[in-house]
Amino acid sequence: MDASIIALLGQDGITNGAIYALLALALVLVFAVTRIIFIPQGEFLTWGALTMASLESGHYPATVWLLVGLGALSFSFDLGRVLRDMTFGKSVAINGGKNKPEQWRQLSYSGLRNLAYPLALAALLWMLPFAHLAIWVRVLVVLLIIVPMGPMIYRVAFQPVAQAPVLILLIISVAVHLVMVGLGLLVFGPEGARTEPFIDAQLQIGTLMIGGHAIVVVLASLLLIAALYLFFGHTLYGKALRATAINRNGARLMGISPGLAGRLTFILAAFIGVMSGMLVAPLTTIFYDSGFLIGLKGFVAAIIGGLASYPLAAVGAILVGLLESFSSFWASAFKDVIVFTLIIPVLVWRSLATYHVEEEE
Repeated sequence: MDASIIALLGQDGITNGAIYALLALALVLVFAVTRIIFIPQGEFLTWGALTMASLESGHYPATVWLLVGLGALSFSFDLGRVLRDMTFGKSVAINGGKNKPEQWRQLSYSGLRNLAYPLALAALLWMLPFAHLAIWVRVLVVLLIIVPMGPMIYRVAFQPVAQAPVLILLIISVAVHLVMVGLGLLVFGPEGARTEPFIDAQLQIGTLMIGGHAIVVVLASLLLIAALYLFFGHTLYGKALRATAINRNGARLMGISPGLAGRLTFILAAFIGVMSGMLVAPLTTIFYDSGFLIGLKGFVAAIIGGLASYPLAAVGAILVGLLESFSSFWASAFKDVIVFTLIIPVLVWRSLATYHVEEEE
C-alpha cells in the first residue's frame, strides 16, 4: 500500500460514509421522535434507486401503483377511524356547532393526499416521455413517487400502535421491512440496476482522480445536513419535532399532534432515503434487497451516536465508510463482518458509561 492507494481508499470511504451519514441521521430522527428503530430505511434507498433506473430505461415506474395502493389503504384506515368515532358519538362539531364535524374535514384532507394525489400523479406520469427527460426532472419524479409513501407507511403500520413499547415497534418495523422487500422483488424483479452518474467529469489532484459523482455525493450530503439543521432550528415544524424528541408528553400537552409529528418524521426519512438511493446507484449495482445491508451500516453509525446524537452519528458514518474501504483492501471477504463488529466495542463502552436506564411507563 502506497500513498496513492491510501488516497483512493480514503476517497471511497468518505463517499460511502456520506451516504451512511444520511441514513444514520434519518434513523436517529425517526427513533428520537417516534421511538421506532426504522429497519426499512434501506428500502426507501432501494426503491428510489430502482425507480430512477426504471425512468432511465424509459419504462413507466411501477412504484406509482404501490403509491396508489398505499394511499387507498391509508385512506381506508382514516375512514374506519371516522366511522368508529361517529358510531360511538365522538364527533366534534366546529364553527359553533354547525353541521360539519371535524372528523369529516380531516377525512377530506386524507382523501386529497392519499387518493387524489396518487391518482393525479399516475395520470400525469402516463403522458411523460421518460426516455427524454433531463436527469433533474427524473430526480423530481422519483421524489414525488416515493417520498409520500413514508407517511402512508406510518399511518398504516405504526400510528395505530404509536404508544406501544419499543420492542413491539421494533417487531412491526421488521415486518414492514419484510413486506417492502417482497414488494420490491415483485415490482423490480431479481435483476440489479445501476444508474447514470449526475456528473461525468473528473477532477485530478496530483495522481488522484476524483469522480464528479463522488463530489456530488459529498456536497449533496453536506447540503442535506445543513438543510436539516436549518429546518430544526429555524422553522415551526422543525421546533415541534425537536420538542417531541425531547419530551413527547410535554409536546402533546403543548398542542403538538403526535400523529402529525410521526408523519412529518417519516416524510423526512423517506426523502433522505430516496436521495441516498439516487446518490449511491451510480456507484454500485442495486438489487431489490440491497437496501437492508446498506441501511445496517447506517444503523451502525447511528448506534455510535447512541441513536440520539446527530453529530456523533455523522462522525460514526465516516468512520464506518473508511473502515469498510480499507477492510476491502486488506480482507475484502470479511469487510462487512469487520464493519458490523464495530458495534461490539461501542455497546460495551455505552453499557459501562450508562449508570441507569429509565423504564417506560
